[in-house]
Amino acid sequence: MQAQRKAPIGISKEASRRWQENYERVTQGSGRLFLMAGDQKVEHLNDDFVGSTVAAADADPEHLFRIASEAPIGCFATQLGLVAQYGGDYPEIPYLLKLNSKTHLLPGAEHDPRSRQWQSMTQVQEFMQHVDVPIVGVGYTIYPGSEFEAEMQTEAAQLIHDAHQLGLLAVIWAYPRGRAVGKREHDPHLIAGAAGLVACLGADFVKVNPPLNAQGEAEAKLLGEAVAAAGRTQLVCAGGSEVSSADFVRRLDAQLRDGHSAGCATGRNVHQRSQQEAVALCRAIHSLVVEDRGLEHALALLQED
Repeated sequence: MQAQRKAPIGISKEASRRWQENYERVTQGSGRLFLMAGDQKVEHLNDDFVGSTVAAADADPEHLFRIASEAPIGCFATQLGLVAQYGGDYPEIPYLLKLNSKTHLLPGAEHDPRSRQWQSMTQVQEFMQHVDVPIVGVGYTIYPGSEFEAEMQTEAAQLIHDAHQLGLLAVIWAYPRGRAVGKREHDPHLIAGAAGLVACLGADFVKVNPPLNAQGEAEAKLLGEAVAAAGRTQLVCAGGSEVSSADFVRRLDAQLRDGHSAGCATGRNVHQRSQQEAVALCRAIHSLVVEDRGLEHALALLQED
């Protein structure tokens, strides 16, 4: 299991106390994070929410909130606008506000990716003053290798600083992309570099795509370099496109045990299923990430429903 973290220095005692409470809440005392990602309605538009393999209920944004309300997740990451619309009906969910997003309409080969911040931390603070739902952190995506990386790093550094001043956690999605990166976005060494960059920005967690070996296959032990580079910034892996629940659980188990990751951040593998199936998968993920119960116990949970 991961060592327990302490609040970053340079913030008030009250902010430090709130940060510690938020950290304990999202990691549920385990030192590891199960983040349910719900930012894809911007990133992938409607591609992830309809289709022959997608549960019909996923067409409705509230499907994500229903799952997050029933499942044992650490936090639910989505845009502030959706929390404003639905959060009042689901006040028990710990929310992590995703403050930037971009669509996939312009192919990567045509430009270097850039994702600008939507809301300022001032807006986040004002929002928090008028809602009775737990806001535990903020999230932001950067694309190391993009010609716009300096602007994204500037925004991310400011966001992290401001979040900590409010006692909030800061999670950075870090995906090496752009013409300078080319087809190397899953290179283990490059992913480790991105993780180390995020550590220098001062984030609490970094979300990366799983690295691939020379044959283009996921290999959990390749996470080791990135975990070491991230240091006290804890590393979690993106869930990627939907696979079977059992395959997802096996892959996550390897990432935790062989790659020494600090949890997972998954969206499509959860919300593209029916609520019953999604909650069952979340319970299996929780048993691995938070309870450290082992692979066989997690697989057994998938069969209970």
